[in-house]
Amino acid sequence: MSSLPLNRSSIHTLVHEFYDDVRADAVLGPVFDKAIGDRWDAHLERMVEFWSTVMLGTHNFQGNVFGTHMALSGVEPDHFRLWLSMFFKTTERLFEPPVAHEFQLVGKRIAASLQYGYFGKVIVPDAPPATA
Repeated sequence: MSSLPLNRSSIHTLVHEFYDDVRADAVLGPVFDKAIGDRWDAHLERMVEFWSTVMLGTHNFQGNVFGTHMALSGVEPDHFRLWLSMFFKTTERLFEPPVAHEFQLVGKRIAASLQYGYFGKVIVPDAPPATA
């Protein structure tokens, strides 16, 4: 796929393609389905708003990312490894390297913050190398 420009439409594409992969993943799919249930449409729209706020400065997202995630149980370090790896692959596939890198920096910061909340330290600092 050719590189997408950074705008709300490309963020929508990123969010939907990424979470399609997450939902299909044997490890992450059940974790997310348990947390989100039948509210996937609303969740995806919130993720588009979140990433639009972060990457475009729209300020349309309002919420407590940390608090919402801390309410979830059963989160393990491998979930972060998988999430980051999948997120990196999706951003690299859809965007030019500088834009993909910005998404990845934010993803790593969020993952680090959540790991501090769950485990008291960062266990997974980065995405693992891509596998074939």
